[in-house]
Amino acid sequence: MARREQYVVGLDVGTSTVVCVVGESLEDGRLNVVGIGVSESRGIKRGVVVNLEAAVDSIKKAVEEAELMAGIEIDFVHLAISGPHIKGFNSRGVVAVAGKNREVTRDDVRRAIDAAKAVALPTGREILHVLPQDFVVDEQDGIGAPEGMTGARLEVNVHVVTGAVSSTQNIVACVNRAGVQVVDTVIEQLAAAEAVLTPDEKELGVALVDIGGGTVDLAIFERGHLWHTAVVAVGGDHFTSDIAVGLRTPIPDAEKVKRKSGCALSSMVDEDATIEVASVGGRKPRLMARRILSEILQPRAEEIFHLVWDEIRRAGYEKSLNSGIVLTGGGAILEGMPEIAEQIFDLPIRRGTPVEVGGLSDHISSPVFATPVGVALYTHRNRVLEPRSPGGAFSRVVSQLRSIFKEFF
Repeated sequence: MARREQYVVGLDVGTSTVVCVVGESLEDGRLNVVGIGVSESRGIKRGVVVNLEAAVDSIKKAVEEAELMAGIEIDFVHLAISGPHIKGFNSRGVVAVAGKNREVTRDDVRRAIDAAKAVALPTGREILHVLPQDFVVDEQDGIGAPEGMTGARLEVNVHVVTGAVSSTQNIVACVNRAGVQVVDTVIEQLAAAEAVLTPDEKELGVALVDIGGGTVDLAIFERGHLWHTAVVAVGGDHFTSDIAVGLRTPIPDAEKVKRKSGCALSSMVDEDATIEVASVGGRKPRLMARRILSEILQPRAEEIFHLVWDEIRRAGYEKSLNSGIVLTGGGAILEGMPEIAEQIFDLPIRRGTPVEVGGLSDHISSPVFATPVGVALYTHRNRVLEPRSPGGAFSRVVSQLRSIFKEFF
């Protein structure tokens, strides 16, 4: 493996934070995290760029920090994509098996997937992922890998994820302007699932709820595959806004109070506990009961989980979640979130942190790192499965340049 091909870099440009994770691919197929960079996010709201220069500066800081820790120069990154513009739907493709002896080949599988994704999209939207769920050969369904089987008709069920072209291009442009090139994009739900869900959970049926700063991303897995994705336009920043209004304190101080003393379930808070709250306009800080803070946070937490539950029911998966629900993302850190989720969903709940990575695993054992670590893991696992061209990324760029120059000379 070439030196530069040894590393994969996952980048998550969120509403609250920008996180860059450098992973080193080991010969035994595992991934070691060797560099982490975190910066405060500016210029991004709900996965969409609202201030290009501010976003570029935030990305630069996170990338430079990761470079220093890993001791390498980062040229290429794999980017997590999120936001309300992300939409998913299930589709089905049917083809006739082409070979003389009716044996299903890789080409037949490719044609079936192409047929499944041949759907008319509204103007300004593009396909981000086409994820096969299962195959049907003649009348036999539930097939995972149909290659080599015999039949006349091949069907495939896929989950198609689409996004707004402009939103995706703007976030990619920000990363490119920060001095690194985006090789590929991965939707946030898929990345976070790669880092925090176990194969057993995906097989039995599980919902991943990624609570970010601006949005909550939902992914439902069953029989080992992704069947439903959705985005709820409420997130962790709404907690902060509620505190700022309810306690009449500046936004930065509201964020500090939330992280230090916040609890989403008021019954978990000691009645005698107090907190110090900064005032606006240079007035003196005030002491108040911690339970008042919880009573501000609890309705918002209930609203988020009710919206997620409505989406799960609307999609028809409320009886399929045998493994329960996994909470991840920065909003999942808030004390009391699993407990209040358990009351609303009446299902097993756990916080999801990255697993199956080595290196700086202690530093990334937080729901905040689920998406960037997941992007690196997703890239690493797919790269391990796919044969790499000799010489790696550099030789591919050189060959592309040669072909361009041939056209002129």
